[in-house]
Amino acid sequence: MSIPSFTLSRQMALLSPAIGDRLTEVMASGQFILGPVVTQFETEIATVIGARHAVGVANGSDALYLALLALGIGPGDEVLTTPFTFFATAGSILRTGAKPVFTDIQLDTFNMDPDIALARVTPRIRAMLPVHLFGLMTDMTALARGYAGPIVEDAAQAIGASLYGHAAGTMGSLGCFSFFPTKNLGAFGDAGLVTSEDGALAAKVRVLRVHGASKKYFHDTLGINSRIDAVQAAILSVKLPYLAEWTKRRIAVAARYTKGLTQLGVSEIVCPITPEGFVHVFHQYTIRASRRDALAAYLKEQGIGTTVYYPLSLHLQPVFKDLGYKAGDFPHSETAQETVLSLPMFPELLDSEVDQVVQAIAAFYGHRA
Repeated sequence: MSIPSFTLSRQMALLSPAIGDRLTEVMASGQFILGPVVTQFETEIATVIGARHAVGVANGSDALYLALLALGIGPGDEVLTTPFTFFATAGSILRTGAKPVFTDIQLDTFNMDPDIALARVTPRIRAMLPVHLFGLMTDMTALARGYAGPIVEDAAQAIGASLYGHAAGTMGSLGCFSFFPTKNLGAFGDAGLVTSEDGALAAKVRVLRVHGASKKYFHDTLGINSRIDAVQAAILSVKLPYLAEWTKRRIAVAARYTKGLTQLGVSEIVCPITPEGFVHVFHQYTIRASRRDALAAYLKEQGIGTTVYYPLSLHLQPVFKDLGYKAGDFPHSETAQETVLSLPMFPELLDSEVDQVVQAIAAFYGHRA
């Protein structure tokens, strides 16, 4: 039986009727950009996340860029971030004209190491941009103990995650979410969100997302066109009530993976952890594996999909060569890029399918399942 790394087909079998009805309503309204459907979604998502303010934007990349712009980040500034993440994190910094400054990760969480990060803070650092990777929050409490400047949370993969009861997207100056279709809450295309506890910052993002206009045709500053459309907002509103149930299932799938791999004694892999006080929402279940590429090839032969997030750290990407980084600068990030493998993960994954993946991994390494 084939097991995809991710699929939406099972989810759509459940939601298609409701989504179809909602889209019919949007079409009948004739209002497709911003408007009451978007306002409703912003209110709903703010409540679910626990944020005071939520601003819908066109995509997760723009969310990061607009958050930095709202903070006044620009040429001559530096922003501290991680090299082990999707390109958009550092790309958003470059788009403002600022310089990304990388800092290494903790290998067990894949997130920014607070101690190393704080040691790299200089007067030129105007903000931090930690990433809550794979659904686990960066230790924001540790960062805040040693850094008083603004922090933008890249929570693109972490909706519903928390740290000591504080939700992702509510602990920094601004939080940034993506609703790319594969995310834990996904649209039918690109969509994103910026959250903030600061009403003034949220208001800035609202202006920046419509070409810097606080009033139609009157432009106070230079913004961009980054408006979430009503179609995506409507789809997300239909899906939103299911998010808690989907998150609970993701956590259960992760626990089954970890229990199965541990019981079989597969010492060649390292399972992801959830530190005390954290809620991990498992956008991905990402292991570290010896002979990673051979394992991935074997699982593919068995009909099991896997993905490598991410095969080349950002400090080694050609686009960042002018920053002057070289191999060896961030050893944990480089170890991760050579060893990480994300196993099938989506809420509709069956227990029997999880067990099949575990057994295939055990067979590859010569363990009896």
